Parts: sequence; structure tokens; C-alpha cells
Amino acid sequence: MKTPSGRARKTGNAKPKSKSTSRARKPRKSATRSKSPTIEGAVPPGMKSHEQATGKAASLLIDQRIRDVGGWRGETLARMRALILEADPEMTEEWKWMGTPIWSHNGIVCTGETYTKVVKLTFARGARTPDPSRLFNSSLEGNTRRAIDIHEGEIVDAGAFKALVKAAVAQNGPAAKKR
Repeated sequence: MKTPSGRARKTGNAKPKSKSTSRARKPRKSATRSKSPTIEGAVPPGMKSHEQATGKAASLLIDQRIRDVGGWRGETLARMRALILEADPEMTEEWKWMGTPIWSHNGIVCTGETYTKVVKLTFARGARTPDPSRLFNSSLEGNTRRAIDIHEGEIVDAGAFKALVKAAVAQNGPAAKKR
């Protein structure tokens, strides 16, 4: 058979599709995440350490995280935690999102995460929080969050950091009224 351009059209010569087995996806295995260790008496009955916790249970889980991380990262996280609690004695400690320490006062103020080369404190409303000392050095491109990355050997100015925490609490505003 010929096409309008005069070339011969192949008919019936095409290779048949191979009849292979179905390529249906196998169920994906979830990425392995290290679960935080359960602390005797730290987690309310029926709750696992990777679930959410508030108050004393969360504080004990954060204590354990600091011990588990150890080294300069544990020391840095412990120091920053102490400064956060000094800056606002009414701060609530929480444990969320598969083991992330959270500090809240009328909403999330900041999170504390540890990585191999950095301790990261992410402020939930950091883009709107005044930072005259320019402590924010990470996540600067976002419209909401800002973070402070602390590398080994770095010291964050305690006074400037406490002022930043107070400003972040102010960004959250007063407590919502109950109806």
C-alpha cells in the first residue's frame, strides 16, 4: 500500500508488543525513620514516643533527644532550649511530627531540629518577626518561616536570641478567647 507521497506503507510488519508481565507497582515501602526512644514514665499510657505530646511528657522526650544526640549538637540544643524558656517562662514544650521539639505560646514559636552538621531553630512566623541582630541565616527566601542554623563552634548571642523569642511570641498575639 502506498501513502499519498508515494512511499510504501508498512502493514502487518510491525513487531507485536511483547506480552510481558504486568508492570503494576508494588506497594512502596515507607522510608525508615528512626523512632525516638520511649522513656519510662515520659509517655502517657497508650502513646508512642513518635506521637504528639505536650507539657511534662514532651519535656522528658526533649531531654531524651538532647541526651541521644549528644556532643556539640546536644549541648547546643540544650542551651537554646534554656534560652527559649528563660525568654518566656510561659512557653509550652511540645513533641510533634515524628519527634520534633516544638516551643509554643499562643501558637508555634519555633522548632528545634538536629542534623549532622547543624542545629536548626525554625521560627514559624519568622518573616514577620523583627530581627535587628540578624540572627536568621536560613530559610530566608520564604514568606513565612525563618531559621537559625547553628554550626559546630558557633555561639549565638543570648540577649539577641531572647529578644527574638519574645518578638516571635508577640507575633502570635494574645490567646484566643473561649466561647
